[in-house]
Amino acid sequence: MKNNQWDTKYEWKAIILLTLGFGLVGLDRWIMAPLAPSIMRDLNLSYQDIGLIFGALGLTWGIFSIIMGNISDKIGHRKILIFSLIFFSLTSGFSGSAMGLVSLIFIRSLMGVAEGAFCPTSFAATALAAKPKRRGAMQGLQQSGYALFGLGLGPIIATQLLLVVPSWREVFWIVAIPGFIISFLMYFVIREPKDTPAAKLPEFQIHPTQEKVNWVQLLKTRNVLLSMAGLFCTMSCIFVVSAMLPMYLENFLKLKPQEMGYVVSAIGFGGFLGQFLVPTLSDWIGRKAAAILGFSGSAIFIMLFMKLDANIPMLFMSMLALSFFSFGLVALLTGPIAAESAPVGLVASSIGLVVGSGEIFGGGIAPVISGMIAQHYGIQNIFYLSLAGVLLGVVLSFFLIETAPRKILNIEPNPTLD
Repeated sequence: MKNNQWDTKYEWKAIILLTLGFGLVGLDRWIMAPLAPSIMRDLNLSYQDIGLIFGALGLTWGIFSIIMGNISDKIGHRKILIFSLIFFSLTSGFSGSAMGLVSLIFIRSLMGVAEGAFCPTSFAATALAAKPKRRGAMQGLQQSGYALFGLGLGPIIATQLLLVVPSWREVFWIVAIPGFIISFLMYFVIREPKDTPAAKLPEFQIHPTQEKVNWVQLLKTRNVLLSMAGLFCTMSCIFVVSAMLPMYLENFLKLKPQEMGYVVSAIGFGGFLGQFLVPTLSDWIGRKAAAILGFSGSAIFIMLFMKLDANIPMLFMSMLALSFFSFGLVALLTGPIAAESAPVGLVASSIGLVVGSGEIFGGGIAPVISGMIAQHYGIQNIFYLSLAGVLLGVVLSFFLIETAPRKILNIEPNPTLD
């Protein structure tokens, strides 16, 4: 495909909407974290209960990322994106109606089903809309909305709304409203894979998608396997921190709710920058070097954060840096590495497998473990779980095979173990 044939207009319209949509995924998922101290007091919940709520969403998200990534390769992206966006917005609103632990787990689990469907499908839609030489940057941009809305603006929105609405319950409905607007706009813009600019590119051929997915072939692809493990490592860091940090700041460091919201927002602002800049940097220095840098930076700043007292500016800056590297890794592993390593016609399936496995362990099991650690050994000790994850990730990164187009030129982008 020649440069002048590329549909840049569709590329930008689609990626802007997909970025906003994934931003709402983050907002609806993580608005729970800054509201958790209020919810705990109102519903008489424990740290372990909060870990279970976050873990339930992560488990269903992971399972349905794998399932729906496969299905979207077969039936297309548009229907899944629009329906899942409407559904998770509804479940966000109904979270405010929960009366106890069981109902919260049930509602948030349903949210995980819808967000799990949206996640790999939106990543694949972005890969098909983006021009190959800027695929890392575009996938990073799309994923950066998650951190910016969910963990940057979300804590500020939640803690400020608590000053003007009757309770935490109304906050959930307020943040659900934008999802219905974005789904309406997607109906008129998003195309199915066969109609996208990348449809003629050999690495994104549409025809094989009607065949049954060969999961063994995916698991034999070295970078897919390493991305699965690497995503678990980085999510056991940043997702554990994101879930537990508001309670650590309020209950252990004794910050006020609005001070807590300010510090927690650093996760989102750092993540926003990292999810865009780390994959963009990887377009130039390579995916492998960017992964090593990301895990090393995460390890350094989690150790720094563990040693800080209630110094708000230092807490903010160190969490900003930690989130930059950790969320940058999430975008790198689930975006360009998973897409470029996928067997022909299995882009969404590859992304779904990586996202799903990472969510099941890093987003599902790790928060449950961190809740148990907080409950029985003190919430200040959750950071050791995060540190262990990123140190393991440093080691795994050295085994990645390079896939960045600028680095490999005409080398085949699908290296396997055999």
